[in-house]
Amino acid sequence: MRLILTALAALTLTTAAATAETVAISADHMIDVLAGRTTDKPLVIVTDGRITAVGIQGTMAVPAGARVVDLAGRTILPGLIDMHVHLTSLAEVGGYQGLRYTDSFWSAVGVANARKTIDAGFTSVRNVGADQFQDVGLRQAIDGGFVVGPRMTTAGYAIGATGGHCDVGGLPPSMDKVQPSIINSPDEARAKVRWLHKYGATVIKICATGGVFSLGDSVGGQQLSLEEMKAIADEAHMLGLRVAAHAHGNDGIRTAILAGIDTIEHCSLADDATIKLAAQHKTWFDMDIYNDDYILATGTANGTEQESLDKEKLIGRLQRETFRKAVRAGVPMIFGTDAGVYPHGDNGKQFAKMVEWGMTPMQAIQAATRSAAEALGKTGDVGAIAVGRFGDIVAVTGDPIADIRQLERVDTVIKGGVVVKGGK
Repeated sequence: MRLILTALAALTLTTAAATAETVAISADHMIDVLAGRTTDKPLVIVTDGRITAVGIQGTMAVPAGARVVDLAGRTILPGLIDMHVHLTSLAEVGGYQGLRYTDSFWSAVGVANARKTIDAGFTSVRNVGADQFQDVGLRQAIDGGFVVGPRMTTAGYAIGATGGHCDVGGLPPSMDKVQPSIINSPDEARAKVRWLHKYGATVIKICATGGVFSLGDSVGGQQLSLEEMKAIADEAHMLGLRVAAHAHGNDGIRTAILAGIDTIEHCSLADDATIKLAAQHKTWFDMDIYNDDYILATGTANGTEQESLDKEKLIGRLQRETFRKAVRAGVPMIFGTDAGVYPHGDNGKQFAKMVEWGMTPMQAIQAATRSAAEALGKTGDVGAIAVGRFGDIVAVTGDPIADIRQLERVDTVIKGGVVVKGGK
């Protein structure tokens, strides 16, 4: 029996080696996000989905039988990572308009949005909140090859307090129901983390403060206690999961940092002391500073309530000023857009805002590659064109260091060595 098993194992390895595809990708330039520089005439070899060599054309050979992807005239960089999306949501359907659609509509929408997102150059995303584990199902469909889309880290439901941003507001008591995401004590918080993990969450999302689109609460008001946030962080970390906290208000941001939360989303009203605390604790800030333009430009046309517009007017400019302060203070920053609050596929438009408000082009690119991978805990898989990582590569015609808006027009997208857009 042992000989048979050994023979089968050898046959399996031989077959895998024989069927593994090798791809050679060449271009005029490459953004090396680990070194923070541009390299000319790169050659990248991808075998069976992962990068096996990175070098310079003419100094290393293209493996025999390799499929060649020639991106002459273009600059390549790692597949981009958006750390804050809602693929099963639509900016075009806001407020009470969403009640017109049946529950399964949103799962179908997620398929279309996944394609728009990867076509925009984002080969990985962190989906931080979806009803009925729709994001988990979408992730499974993408991983199984049934749907084209980015690699997904999924939260399932976002955890929050009764009446808070993660609860359903704006409805009368006669329509009230207990939401699956709601907790009201540290013990309930721990149990909720375990439940989410059981059904496919690979990151935990919490609502530490009020929000723009939740009706009836203060956008900056803290909604979870230190004890509740710490219980969530401790339980998640024990299970090997990281935690993201929606937090606009200063008190909620500060409490989340002290509770050991890994990334703070939005961070709109952080004061100087809290920014300094984040830098000291090396807590990631994930600030969606582009979507204010879209929200205010569309007004109530998509169903957004006037209350929400008033909140956005209150915090939009302040959030961008906080972003500039955080960059100057050395807070570790990642790229997150809140796609779903504005149309999917426009993720790249945030790069220009990040540069406008204080980042260099390289810093903005690193926020969506090297830093995002570190915040995800996936530096062995994504975030750089480096040996051992997935062959996730995007290309643009121009130089994104000279013109960051080139990243709004991604020419070619390769995921795991497979061209999913362009490539000619």
